[in-house]
This record gives sequence, C-alpha cells and structure tokens, in this order.
Amino acid sequence: MAIRKIATIGHPILRQRARELSREELASPTTQSFIDDLVETMHDANGAGIAASQVYEPIRICVIEIKDNPRYPYKPNYPLTILVNPVVTLLTEERFENYEGCLSVPNLRGRVKRAPHVRVEGWTRDGNDTRFEVKGITAGTFQHEVDHLDGKLFVDRVEDPTSLATWADFERFHRDRFVEEARAIVTKYGA
Repeated sequence: MAIRKIATIGHPILRQRARELSREELASPTTQSFIDDLVETMHDANGAGIAASQVYEPIRICVIEIKDNPRYPYKPNYPLTILVNPVVTLLTEERFENYEGCLSVPNLRGRVKRAPHVRVEGWTRDGNDTRFEVKGITAGTFQHEVDHLDGKLFVDRVEDPTSLATWADFERFHRDRFVEEARAIVTKYGA
C-alpha cells in the first residue's frame, strides 16, 4: 500500500468525468492495489471520503469512511464503503446546508445544499452489485464523492460565496453554529 499525492483545485484531472470500469478491470491486481492505496490515502489525510480522480486516476471508484474523524467531529461514524461505478439518486426535494471542505480544496470551507436522503447503487470492490439508502449528513458525503467522479467540486455548488471561509475562520466564527445545525440534521434523519 502507498499514500498517493492528492490533486488540488486547478488541476484538470478534477474537472474530468471519470470513466466506468469493467468487472475484469476491477478484479485486476493493479486495481485492487489501487483501492488499498485510496483507502490509505484517505486515512492519512483524515478525509471522510476520497475519489480516484483526486489521486490522478480518472476511474469511477470512491471510498467513504467516517470514524471519529478529527476534521469532521460532528459527522456520525460510517463504516468503510468502497464504491465502483456509483450512481447517487436523490430521494427527496428537501435540502439541508452542509458546510463542506475537501482534500482537493485545501484550507477552504463553504455551504452547499445537499439532499438528506439518497439511494446509492454500484459495485463493491469484489464486483458485486450493491444498493442502499443513506440519510442525513452522511448522504451529503456520498453526494460530494460522486460529484468528484463527475468532475465537480464543492465550490461549484456554493450558492452564497460569502459562506466561504478558511478552516481557521470556520473554526473561529462558524463551527459552533454549524455543529448545532449538524446535530439537528442527525437527529432528524439519522446518520
């Protein structure tokens, strides 16, 4: 396993739509090793998720795991989930405002409207079909990662640019209020 370099905003790879994989390509030792690297890179960077395109591989794989994350202490824990060729379907017209950050947009946070209930479909790392629903703040994480695979960054979805803040200023001026909002979302929808 290896920790991969993370592409940052401005690099063209982040604006590409990642390509689908075949089951044969997914089963290859190269792809399986890459998935291990992706998980290790996410853990090393304290990410809640990471997409393949963020480490310069334009293929439709993302990983998500939230486990007592120091960058997002208000997010509920969520088990390691590896998704291949994922599709996210919004299951409600309702939206909540999520204060998002991104490993590819260092030192910046901003408010993004996300659906609090989604269906996720795709494959597991073993090539098995998977389909499940996700609610609450965690639904926002899945939307964020699949956005990466479509060449979108959270800053593209920020409707009010005055919500943009450095991490330090988010912590200083906005964190406490957002933590209260996040807890209300978790109470209302679950994870």
